[in-house]
Amino acid sequence: MTVTPRISINDGNLVVHGKTILTGVPDNIVLTPGSGVGLVAGTFIGATASDSKSLHVFPIGVLEGLRFMCCFRFKLWWMTQRMGTCGKDVPLETQFMLIESKEEDYPNAPTIYTVFLPLLEGQFRAVLQGNDKNEIEICLESGDNTVETNRGLYLVYMHAGTNPFEVINQAVKAVEKHMQTFLHREEKKLPSFLDWFGWCTWDAFYTDVTAEGVEEGLKSLSEGGTPPRFLIIDDGWQQIENKPKESDCVVQEGAQFASRLTGIKENAKFQKNGQNNEQISGLKHVVDEAKQHHNVKQVYVWHALAGYWGGVKPAAAGMEHYDTALAYPVQSPGVMGNQPDIVMDSLAVHGLGLVHPKKVFNFYNELHAYLASCGVDGVKVDVQNIIETLGAGHGGRVSLTRSYVQALEASIARNFPDNGCIACMCHNTDGIYSSKQTAVVRASDDFYPRDPASHTIHISSVAYNTLFLGEFMQPDWDMFHSLHPAAEYHAAARAIGGCAIYVSDKPGNHNFELLKKLVLPDGSVLCAQLPGRPTCDCLFADPARDGISLLKIWNLNKCSGVVGVFNCQGAGWCKITKKTLIHDASPGTLTGSVCANNVDSITQVAGADWNGETVVYAHRSGEVVRLPKGASLPVTLKVLEYELFHFCPVKEITTNISFAPIGLLDMFNGSGAVEQFEVQMTSDEKPELFDGEVSSELTTSLSDNRSSTTTITLKVRGCGRFGAYSSQRPLKCTVGNAETHFNYDLATGLVTLTLPAPQEEMYRWPIEIQV
Repeated sequence: MTVTPRISINDGNLVVHGKTILTGVPDNIVLTPGSGVGLVAGTFIGATASDSKSLHVFPIGVLEGLRFMCCFRFKLWWMTQRMGTCGKDVPLETQFMLIESKEEDYPNAPTIYTVFLPLLEGQFRAVLQGNDKNEIEICLESGDNTVETNRGLYLVYMHAGTNPFEVINQAVKAVEKHMQTFLHREEKKLPSFLDWFGWCTWDAFYTDVTAEGVEEGLKSLSEGGTPPRFLIIDDGWQQIENKPKESDCVVQEGAQFASRLTGIKENAKFQKNGQNNEQISGLKHVVDEAKQHHNVKQVYVWHALAGYWGGVKPAAAGMEHYDTALAYPVQSPGVMGNQPDIVMDSLAVHGLGLVHPKKVFNFYNELHAYLASCGVDGVKVDVQNIIETLGAGHGGRVSLTRSYVQALEASIARNFPDNGCIACMCHNTDGIYSSKQTAVVRASDDFYPRDPASHTIHISSVAYNTLFLGEFMQPDWDMFHSLHPAAEYHAAARAIGGCAIYVSDKPGNHNFELLKKLVLPDGSVLCAQLPGRPTCDCLFADPARDGISLLKIWNLNKCSGVVGVFNCQGAGWCKITKKTLIHDASPGTLTGSVCANNVDSITQVAGADWNGETVVYAHRSGEVVRLPKGASLPVTLKVLEYELFHFCPVKEITTNISFAPIGLLDMFNGSGAVEQFEVQMTSDEKPELFDGEVSSELTTSLSDNRSSTTTITLKVRGCGRFGAYSSQRPLKCTVGNAETHFNYDLATGLVTLTLPAPQEEMYRWPIEIQV
C-alpha cells in the first residue's frame, strides 16, 4: 500500500509526508494538487516569471543530504544514470529523478520515495538541473525564439510513497491522465518479434550490407541450431546521395551523417533483374527468401525519423511533393553543456533536408506502404531526437516532434498491423510524452564491440534508464555479438531484461554454445514478463563508479522471480571530460547478497498461501538451495562477471511434501520455461508419516512402493535438462504421455529429467510428477 503523499510548501520548505525534501523554495514556485490515481494524489510544480521568454531557468529549492538517482541525457540521443546527495550533483538535461528520505530518529519508519517528472506544457518542455548553490532548477524552453511564456503551472509532477516501483508507475499513470498525449506501456500492443531470436545486419556489415550478406547471415545462424526468426536490415539499404566524401563530412562505421535520402525504394545493392531483364523489387526478393527459405517470421528495416541522417534531399526526383527544405539544427543549452556529438557537427555545416510537418505523414505512408508491399513487417526508426533541434519556425521543439511522432504512428498503424516499430536514439521527453502507440524503445546507447569501456556501462545504463522508460515502452537492450570477450555478460543481462534478444554476428562468427542458452531449437526465446530494473537496494548505490556495489536486476517469469547480479564497476560517463571513460582499469572482486525480496513483485506469482520460502537456482554455479523466508545468499563476482538467481516459491502441499518447479537448467532464463504449475491431491488419506525422528524433510526414508499423495502438473516450453525441487523423491514422472526416467538428489531435493525437442513451435510439454 503506497502512503498518501501530502505534499506541501511550509515556511519555504517542500515537505513530502512530513519529511523536508527541498529548503529555500522561492515565492514564485506554486503547487497544484494532482487529480490522483486511486487513493494517491500527487502534486504539480509550477513557476511564474516577470517577463516572457523562450527559455527560463527557475530555481525550486535547495537539495542537501538526501540520496537521489536520476536519468539524464549525457548526449542528444541517450540517457544514462547519475547518483548524488545534493543539488549540484543533478546534471543538465535530467528527465527523471527519484529521491529517498528516511527518518534518522526512527530507523523502523518506512523510507519515503519521491519521484520528480519534468513534463511538457503547451509548446514548452521542462527538465531539471542543479547549480553550485545546491538548488534544483527547472529549465523550461520552447526551442523557437518566437514562442515565449512567462509561466507554467504543470512543469514537474511529484509523487511519493513507500514502494519506489509503485510510486514511479502511479506517477506516470497520473501524468498520462493529466496530459492525454501518450499511453502507458501496459496499454500498448507489444509486437510479436519479442518472442523470437533475431539477427541485425549492423555490426556484421555496417552500411556495406547487401542482399547476399543478409542471406549469408541467416544461413550461418540457422545451420548452427539457433535459427533467427526475426531480421533487422539496418542502415545501408536505402537510396542516398552518391556524392564524393568531402573532407569535412563525418563518417562513422560507414554512415555518412550529412547524406540525404533520394528515393523511398532500395538501392542498387538490393535491386534485382527478373528473367526478362525487367526490374523487380530486390527488397521483396530478400524478404521472400528470408521468410520462405529461412522461416523468418518478422523482417524490419531501418530508417531515420527524418528519412536519413541528413534528412530528405530537397526536390529529389519523385519526392518533390514532400516540400522538403534545408534546416540547420540548433541544440538546447542543456545538451550543449553535456557531450558534443559528431552527427550534429556535420549537420550544423551541411544542414538537414526536413520534410514539411504537414507532408510528413504522406512521406511515412508512402515509404511504409512500399515496404509492406515487399513483405516488411516493421521499422526501426532511428535518429529521432534530431527533430527537437529544428523547431524554429515550426512552433518549437514540442510541436514539431509531436507532428512527426503522430504522423509516424499513424503510418505504422496503417501499414504494419503488428505495431511493428522500434524507437531508437529517442530519449527525449518531447517524444516520450507524445507516443500513444510505439511499444519498444532502445534503452541505452549502442553496443560498441570495440570499446572496452562500454560493456559495463551498457548493462547499468539500460537497467537504470528502464526505471523511467519501462513505464512507456518495453526496453530494447540492442544487439550484441555471441563471439566476444563480454558476450556471456551481455547475453545473461538480455535474458532477464524482458527484451528482444538479437545478435549482430558476422556470418561464421558465432558461439553456438552460448546462443543455445538463449535460443530454443524452434528459434523462440524465453522472455521475462516485465522490463528488467535495478532492485530496491541498488536504486541509490552506484554500481558503475563506487567501487563497492554490485548491480542487481530483477524480473518476473510466470511462476518465479529472477535476479541477475553483475559487476559493472570501472567505467562511466565523466562530467569533466564529457565522455565515457575507464576510471579504474582493474576494479576489484566484489561480494554482495541476494534474497527473494529483491524480486519486487514475487508475491504476484507465489500465490496467496505462500510462506516466503523459495528454492534458489544459481545458473552459473548450478547450486540449488532452499532458502527460508528473509534469508539471503552471498554472491562474489569479478568485473564483467555475472550470476543469475532463479527464485522459485516453495509450495507446501502437505506437512512433509513441498515442491517448486525450477525450469530448463541450461538456459539463462530457464525458469521462464515454466508456464503453468498446478497441484492435485490424489488421496484423501493422511500422508504416510516418518518412522522415528528425522533431521529434515530431505532425509525421508519412505519406501518407493508408498501410494501417491499428490500429482503436480506443469506446462513447460523447450527442451533439454529440466529441474524441479521436491522435498520427497517422486514416485513417477511423465512427459507428454510417456513415463520418463528421472534423477533425484537427496541432498538438495533436485529432480532432473530430459525434455525432448518438440515438433511444434512454442510447444508446451505437459509434465506430471507424482509424489
